[in-house]
Amino acid sequence: MPPLVPALGGALAVAGILALVAGIRRVPELPDTGPRRSVLLGRWRGVRRSTRLLLLAGLVAGIVAYLLTGWLIAVPVGPLAVAGLPLLLSAPAGAERVAKLEALEEWTRGLAGVLTVGVGLEEALRATLRSTPPAIRPEVTRLVARIRARVGTEDSLRAFADDLDDEVGDTVASYLILGARRRGQGLASVLNTLAESVAHEVRDARAIEADRAKPRTTARVVTLLTVGALGLLAFSGEYMDPYRTAAGQVLLVFYLTGYVVLLIWMRQMTAGKKAPRFLGTAVAGGEA
Repeated sequence: MPPLVPALGGALAVAGILALVAGIRRVPELPDTGPRRSVLLGRWRGVRRSTRLLLLAGLVAGIVAYLLTGWLIAVPVGPLAVAGLPLLLSAPAGAERVAKLEALEEWTRGLAGVLTVGVGLEEALRATLRSTPPAIRPEVTRLVARIRARVGTEDSLRAFADDLDDEVGDTVASYLILGARRRGQGLASVLNTLAESVAHEVRDARAIEADRAKPRTTARVVTLLTVGALGLLAFSGEYMDPYRTAAGQVLLVFYLTGYVVLLIWMRQMTAGKKAPRFLGTAVAGGEA
């Protein structure tokens, strides 16, 4: 059997799977407001400037690689690799969550310290704005702004939980809502205990992120070695000569597609699942 037949068969199989995924995926319909060129131009302008620069740099690198090696596949693969590999190999938002939890712990302790002076909850929340850690300063700023705008304290705290968008933030907000309802004297000690609980959550989250970082580090090393080996082999010797043919190009696309699919799979496995929330403006009618 000629080698072109199985190569084309594999390429068609991959194309069929990608077409099936694209067909099942629901996408919003674009409004018919102008020619297709203007729509494509609008999408290009909607891409972040850093991503556009990476795509252009990848396109230039792909053209140069094609001129030097004769690999036509380098032209489309160059932009995708330069713009896509950093995203696939980057760490998910776990580190950002750890920083937010640490800031929430510090803010909760500071709030408890202000409450021990004997001020009200609303005044204590306003007083913590200056010392709020940067990781949650936007959320606390919006909370204080709502209270200053005479929005109800409970509604403001529920919106604060929505801004944090984390189950630990829901726990902190629910304790503050209970304190706003009962106006007792023990809220400061409760918040100190809650801050200790958040500190344990921070330590656990750090340990989990450290374990999740190991396969990502391995994938980065393997990818860099693979790219380096392909570059050296492409510019030296006759080992990669079969991939300069049409069948070789199709087979190389098949291999690269499989590698990218594995990277996406690895990223999804190491991303983790977000714990469900129990508080927010959507359940404002229920108990905190």
